[in-house]
Amino acid sequence: MDVTIETLTGDITKVTVDAIVNAANSSLMGGGGVDGAIHRAGGPTILEECRNIRRDRYPDGLPTGEAIATTAGNLPAQWVIHTVGPIWRGGKNDEDDLLYAAYTNSYRCAAELGAKSIAYPAISTGVYGFPKERAASIVWRFVREVAEPGPLERVILVFFSAPDRMLFLSCKNR
Repeated sequence: MDVTIETLTGDITKVTVDAIVNAANSSLMGGGGVDGAIHRAGGPTILEECRNIRRDRYPDGLPTGEAIATTAGNLPAQWVIHTVGPIWRGGKNDEDDLLYAAYTNSYRCAAELGAKSIAYPAISTGVYGFPKERAASIVWRFVREVAEPGPLERVILVFFSAPDRMLFLSCKNR
């Protein structure tokens, strides 16, 4: 299948796709950054579904690297796929593997839902402190190993700033 990989700079809550990935915290109750923006733009339905997930499935919070879907509320998508990226702790606590898992598990969740398109933020590179160049290399590995041969038709990587997008693109051949 032909897969289109796109990069954009802007607001992920405005991207029209089947599934938007939320760089969530383990509580799933919203927060700052992308997580807060998705909850605000999506409305109360997302938070209510997250409360149900916490009550029924993950009472201790969503584990790092795992992914779970809710509806998207008022967003231009059908689903929000919540994943928890790793907090950077120097690189000796499986951060690389956990970041890779956050991307791949989100992708697999979207595929199981029947999504054909997905938009990702730069997971863990904000307040979680994951080094951006290192994250970019992991995301390119995900694109080559999972996204390009996978069932989805369109994968969009959405960056908050043009310099972040350019950094990501510069890491393609690493």
